[in-house]
Amino acid sequence: MNRQLIDQRRGEREPRAGRWSHANGRELVKAARQNDFVYQAVYRYLTLLIDEAGSGSAVRLPSLRQLADRLNVSISTVQYAYSLLEKEGRVYSIAKSGYYAQALHVSDSPDSGSDLLETVYVNARRPGMCVLSADEPASLQPLDSPLLMLERELLRQYPRQPQALVQPCGELELRTVMAARYTSSTANYWRADDVYIGADLRGVLDILISVLELRRATVVVESPCDWVILRLLEAAEVRVIELPFAGGVIDLQRLESVLKSESVRLILLSSALSMPRGSLIPLSNQQAVAHLLGRHGTWVLENDCYSELHEGGGTQRLRDWLDPDRLLVFSTFEKFIGAEAPFGILLSRQWRNELQRHFLLRAFRLSPIRQKAVARLLAGGRLDQHLLILRRMLKERRTQLIELLRERLGDALQVVEPQGGATVWVRSLRPVNMAQVFQRLLRQQIIIAPGELFSLQGLHAQHVRLSPLSHGEHDLARVVGLLGDALRLAPGE
Repeated sequence: MNRQLIDQRRGEREPRAGRWSHANGRELVKAARQNDFVYQAVYRYLTLLIDEAGSGSAVRLPSLRQLADRLNVSISTVQYAYSLLEKEGRVYSIAKSGYYAQALHVSDSPDSGSDLLETVYVNARRPGMCVLSADEPASLQPLDSPLLMLERELLRQYPRQPQALVQPCGELELRTVMAARYTSSTANYWRADDVYIGADLRGVLDILISVLELRRATVVVESPCDWVILRLLEAAEVRVIELPFAGGVIDLQRLESVLKSESVRLILLSSALSMPRGSLIPLSNQQAVAHLLGRHGTWVLENDCYSELHEGGGTQRLRDWLDPDRLLVFSTFEKFIGAEAPFGILLSRQWRNELQRHFLLRAFRLSPIRQKAVARLLAGGRLDQHLLILRRMLKERRTQLIELLRERLGDALQVVEPQGGATVWVRSLRPVNMAQVFQRLLRQQIIIAPGELFSLQGLHAQHVRLSPLSHGEHDLARVVGLLGDALRLAPGE
């Protein structure tokens, strides 16, 4: 049997491209030749095929040769796109058979004993889902194209660097730019040696837990708190004390009581914008908290992931009032640049030897050229221009969602007015079983983020974090109506 006939028969069992026809694929590749790396266009085309294949049994995907001929690209380009999807677990290969789409299955409900966070994550990847749980601000307006264009230019300028020159704590050019960006005065200054760049935020926080010896230590966190941070602390057996926000401010009396009665190793607080509430910590509250922490000599870990997304832009940060010698700051580029820059950032004047040792042992394999490209985006002012546009677009999306919530669910929900970010924090006005609300919406292909995800101690059970960014082709007004139905039909607590 000749190769043409084999490919033809295999093609009969491939997923139909639907509205993403072969011509659409060629258009994607044509545009990519002008604006992007070609393999990324092939990757996107394959993800569309996989999504249209659905979440049932595994489905054969086009062969390397078929896809190369179909999209008019090289076989090596197709092979690289497939390898990326294999690493993500979206496809797998069988020797002498080809590539297959990995079937995605719906997780069990939380009521049957499975993990709620896992249920959110797994179902968010299913085709056709309306994801109202996501917190990916940069997905609205990523900086992928400018970043990759800079990277291509730098690849021409710099020969391949010897392995010995790779810096385990991050590329010096990027660390220098970040140190300058965080320096605000002669007292609150940072040097390149105080800045550490890791592969992602989770890896950087893992290192911090080890360096600060937080296992079984007591840590105070503001609540609600990001679930990634909470799960990392929980996995490290850290004793977490949650400090709830009361009216968008930190309760000073409660905080002082905790500091007096507990041996607190560290307190974790937001820099300015407290997420998921989206609240800006008032200046007077920042100063009072900083004064109290200074009197007790408490180490502070500042979460700076969202400060760039505050509508006002140049607001005061908590770190401006703190002792910089008892301060650590972490952030990530992913929230405002996009998935092409997932690097985690850490700033610390202290613990230098231990931090350098752990970064060296972790041996993050970071692209020096990609880091240089990020540095050029920051130093050239391109990021600041981007942030002005991104903040405006995020506000428009949030405003649309908030207006719908107040118009249709004003009798069921209270909205916490956000001052930045990509999400909206809401509270049910009557006690409801939020697990049943979650399950009802999941059956209707809608995913929300219940408030219990943002606490280890059962707080925020009547809250939900919503996002207007990933509802796909679903009509947002209809989705809000279904949310209202789920809240009104849910039994009380």
